[in-house]
Amino acid sequence: MSIDQRISDLGLQLPAVKAPAANYANAVRTGNMIYLSGCVPVTPAGEIPKGKVGLDVCTEEAAEHARWVGLHLLAILQQELGDLNRVRRIVKLLGMVNAVPDYVEHSKVINGCSDLLTDVFGEKHARSAIGVGSLPFGITVEIEAIVEVD
Repeated sequence: MSIDQRISDLGLQLPAVKAPAANYANAVRTGNMIYLSGCVPVTPAGEIPKGKVGLDVCTEEAAEHARWVGLHLLAILQQELGDLNRVRRIVKLLGMVNAVPDYVEHSKVINGCSDLLTDVFGEKHARSAIGVGSLPFGITVEIEAIVEVD
């Protein structure tokens, strides 16, 4: 089954890719590896969720935000490769959660992205999930990825 068909079967739609917010690239390819810059969550309505996880936003909401980040990572890959079937595997994610100091469920938040990517590609990946004191513009979560491609 093609990746596009799997995305369709999962009821997903990839969002439009926006230009980076500053002087950097959404993706950089070297050899058969693509390094994806940190992505922010954007809702289907185009809004960017903000707030502190554990104070303004619960774990389940933040996991949904991480899932939206996963869709944006896929959209960037689609734009870079022209065909998601060229993805060999997601190698590594780094997920950052804007959380209160005593928050301990960072991994559950980043599961939103990991679960999506595993559903799409059928393989697990390496991952780090960390809590941070703040993220740009007050966003709830930011995730970057390393991807092996053909």
